[in-house]
Amino acid sequence: MSHFKMILFVLGMSFGLVYAEENTESTVEQDIIATLANNSESFTEAESIPAPIIIKKAPESLVIGLALGGGAAKGFAHIGVIKALEENHIKAQVITGTSAGSLVGSLYAYGYTPEQLQRISYQMDELNLADFTFSRNGVIKGARLQQFVDARVKNTPLQKLKTKFTAVATDLDSGQSIGFNNGDTGVAVRASCSIPNVFMPVQMNNHRYVDGGLSAPVPVSYAKKEGANFIIAVDISAKPEQGRSGYLSNFDQTINILSVKLLAEQLKQADVVIHPDISTLSSFSFDKKQEAIDIGYKAAMAQMPIIKQKIAQWQKLHN
Repeated sequence: MSHFKMILFVLGMSFGLVYAEENTESTVEQDIIATLANNSESFTEAESIPAPIIIKKAPESLVIGLALGGGAAKGFAHIGVIKALEENHIKAQVITGTSAGSLVGSLYAYGYTPEQLQRISYQMDELNLADFTFSRNGVIKGARLQQFVDARVKNTPLQKLKTKFTAVATDLDSGQSIGFNNGDTGVAVRASCSIPNVFMPVQMNNHRYVDGGLSAPVPVSYAKKEGANFIIAVDISAKPEQGRSGYLSNFDQTINILSVKLLAEQLKQADVVIHPDISTLSSFSFDKKQEAIDIGYKAAMAQMPIIKQKIAQWQKLHN
């Protein structure tokens, strides 16, 4: 190869290398710019993502339940409790009752005011309501009590009462409690009040039902089942006492002994428990209606600051 051609070859190679390096640098620069551009778009997209939406739990509504315990004539104390609650604008949305509590509770659920309940109580003569019979299953049929209730609620069935209501009885064959919230109001109350060996059991659907106090003395659990989330229980039972004698005293004592454990299980589920001092009354003190009403009113008023405080605490916690 001549010197001239050699010089041209070297110059050509030099220009080629320079051109290649320039193209390579250009490609690298373009890649860097493209990468930065892509990252810039990514940052922009990330910044434009909206903040997560925090869904707050809806406030829970307060549903007050009123669980009225059994106690025969002592049950008139429930009227006084209801009067005190109404005066303080505390209205139950769920009512449950056992025995005497089912009687007062059904009338209250129908819509009677405390004053009307008081007047109705004066119409309740135990002799007029007692339809005596001669049977080994009981000495009172209970049909008159059923008719009395149905007449006062104008034959309104349980499911159509103004306030949600459950009457609690006991299945005599299984020993289990049962809540009636559908059907004939008078029949349900009659079953709930059918003290064994005093009232004849109520026959329904091949089952025999007796007093609810044998299985749920104060039916707090049934108030919970019906949706109450704040429950006021009214316990009109008496503690077993020594030295009591006589047929009526022995009867009271027997009921009190049977209900002690069951009562504790029910009351521990309540938010507030009202204990009217019914020590001066017996299950058969039908001649002391006003005294029982006054005792119930006094007991509820004594508890009113606590009831209001606990309701306020509940509302603060759930809202």
